[in-house]
Amino acid sequence: MNIAFENRSSGLLWPRRRFLTALATAGAAFPAAAQFRIDVSGVGARQIPIAIAPFRDETQLPTPISGIVGADLARSGMFRVNGSPVALDERSVVAAPEWRARGVDAVVAGSVSRLADGRLDIRFALWDIVKGQQLVSQGKLVLAADLRLTAHRISDAIYEALTGERGVNATRIVYVVKAGRRFTLNVTDADGEGGQIALASPEPIISPAWAPDGRELAYVSFETQKAVVWVQDLITGSRRKLADFRGSNSAPAWSPDGRELAVTLSRDGGSQLYTISRAGGAPRRLTSSLSIDTEPVYAPDGRSIFFVSDRGGGPQVYRLPLDGGGPQRVTFSGNYNISPAVSPDGKTLAYVTRQGDGFKLMTLDLDAGGGVRMLSDTRDDESPSFAPNGKLIVYATRQQGRDVLMTTTLDGSFKTRLVTSGADMREPAWGPFER
Repeated sequence: MNIAFENRSSGLLWPRRRFLTALATAGAAFPAAAQFRIDVSGVGARQIPIAIAPFRDETQLPTPISGIVGADLARSGMFRVNGSPVALDERSVVAAPEWRARGVDAVVAGSVSRLADGRLDIRFALWDIVKGQQLVSQGKLVLAADLRLTAHRISDAIYEALTGERGVNATRIVYVVKAGRRFTLNVTDADGEGGQIALASPEPIISPAWAPDGRELAYVSFETQKAVVWVQDLITGSRRKLADFRGSNSAPAWSPDGRELAVTLSRDGGSQLYTISRAGGAPRRLTSSLSIDTEPVYAPDGRSIFFVSDRGGGPQVYRLPLDGGGPQRVTFSGNYNISPAVSPDGKTLAYVTRQGDGFKLMTLDLDAGGGVRMLSDTRDDESPSFAPNGKLIVYATRQQGRDVLMTTTLDGSFKTRLVTSGADMREPAWGPFER
């Protein structure tokens, strides 16, 4: 790529990063195997204290359900997770005054049984200690292969019952792993565990983007020795070239209705924005300037596109109305702002700003006021992506010599590092809710 700020955001250069935030371990408070240890920083004061008891007979499982649920809830930043000093299951009688005396606002307990056909009968209950009532009681018959997904769905049921918001633990993320000279496109659970490898290549893979229905991914692959945009069906594995024009083809972004994608093409000279049908075909040009226009992302209502341009001298985020009118500058704080992402409600813009020789994750209030907030203390942040409920952002940064993935709350008060195998993890994108 011959575009300086596009290089930085696309990941081709993979600049070195130093991780500055001191991390504390939050996994000792609830039953957890090593894979459920989550490193956190900046614990907030508004967390709900919740006790999660080991599910009865979960020791027969390769992965304890209570450990997954506890890690999910802790990662949200909304809960302070503790273990239970007494054995419980979903049939237990929970005395609210005793738990209130322990400083607990909610209690979760359950059980698991393996049926003769190999399926698992998983049951759980949630008690609201403050209200003195049982909020949720559910049972699920699942295949053993669906254990992790079921645990994530239990987490989401608890999250929604106690917060009124939809949980995102049963959603998926995609990211790129670089191990040696090999690149893989990984689709995993929202905690970075499980999942599948969608593509493996000796050449770089960058800019993955989810279709709104979660069935397809668009991404850029250099397997043909140039930047080409591909679309891949995650169910069948079939893939097709979407944009393979002269010059560079990069930065795909799906429209909210899934009918088209915005891309950056240099087919007619400098890098400009185009749209192209999801089925392919002739692209339609959106911008015509002497500047570099790149990194498009649709507003949730589909009526405008945010993108990065150096038309003002240095890279800044602009918004282009799709019903007519010219680009409008959005970012004004700092002289180098890239990698826009828009929250699902359209109210918040996440982006990366350069400060000195570092790159930091920021948010901008798109409503009245336009307040700017720095979310991280790290120096090499990249690729922000909102969770589908808009409550968390996943992004890439660097820790202890490795590229890692982090999540943060929108106020920056609570951060966690996703599980890593030791390889470099980059370019995260958070998938949509299940449909």
